[in-house]
Amino acid sequence: MDSNESNRNKKLSRRSFLKTLTLNGAGLVALPGATYGYARYAEPKWLEVTQYTLSFARLPQQMDGIKIVQFSDVHLGFNFDTKDLSELIGLINRIQPDIVCFTGDLVDYAVGPDGDAYARVLSELRPPLGKYAVLGNHDYYKEAPKVEALLETAAFELLTNRMVRIQHQGSSFVMAGVDDQWKGYPDIDKALARVKPEDFVLLLSHCPDFADIAVQYPVDLQLSGHSHGGQVRLPFYGHVVTPKFGKKYVLGHYVLGAGKLQLYVNRGIGVSEHPVRFLCRPELTVFTLRRG
Repeated sequence: MDSNESNRNKKLSRRSFLKTLTLNGAGLVALPGATYGYARYAEPKWLEVTQYTLSFARLPQQMDGIKIVQFSDVHLGFNFDTKDLSELIGLINRIQPDIVCFTGDLVDYAVGPDGDAYARVLSELRPPLGKYAVLGNHDYYKEAPKVEALLETAAFELLTNRMVRIQHQGSSFVMAGVDDQWKGYPDIDKALARVKPEDFVLLLSHCPDFADIAVQYPVDLQLSGHSHGGQVRLPFYGHVVTPKFGKKYVLGHYVLGAGKLQLYVNRGIGVSEHPVRFLCRPELTVFTLRRG
């Protein structure tokens, strides 16, 4: 067998494998019933709190030790309701972050009749240095203006192609955000228009693959979601399928541009398309930023 034929067979095998196991098809049909039950009813509610210490040469000394909580991809209205949201917000408050960042997909399809309740629960987050958000592709599916209004009612600073300057102990850094790469119109030039050469910049982008653009700009840290970490991962194989603009950077910590940009891809809180997770628990991420 020549190498070309071998490569073709590998591609066919992969295609057959994905057809059987992809979330866009029957989903987990190859797994035993008990395993499917775990993926359907247990793991989606088994939240993991992950903690990272990240070091940056450009971080102001006054910001050394600052604590940031990131949550993402809640998908309210699809297997995640007001009670679940309230428990999540209670947990975040117990962590006592200085800053909270939300990286998109608040709702799965529409705000629906519980919008006021969602806003009331989200408003219970009161980190001393603010809470910041961007929209995700699901937020655009039916009524993006309502999602924007909900977040603003809950006192989130919505960073759609814009930045704010966070002041702390006589120093500052930039918190910026871009619109969703899939359904929106991200404009990083506009978002960073007022950045100074010496500024430390934290960028929120729902789609992680935007990092290939962000690395060309003065961005130190990008926080993203969108991929759900694949939502279903298999031993010795990894993720089965990921969405558009979440294919290159799927989960966890990456370093790009020879250390210029650090990227973190959160696995998300909720589920989408199919109400399952397997070897890919929902995630709440706690970052401690250090100068160094």
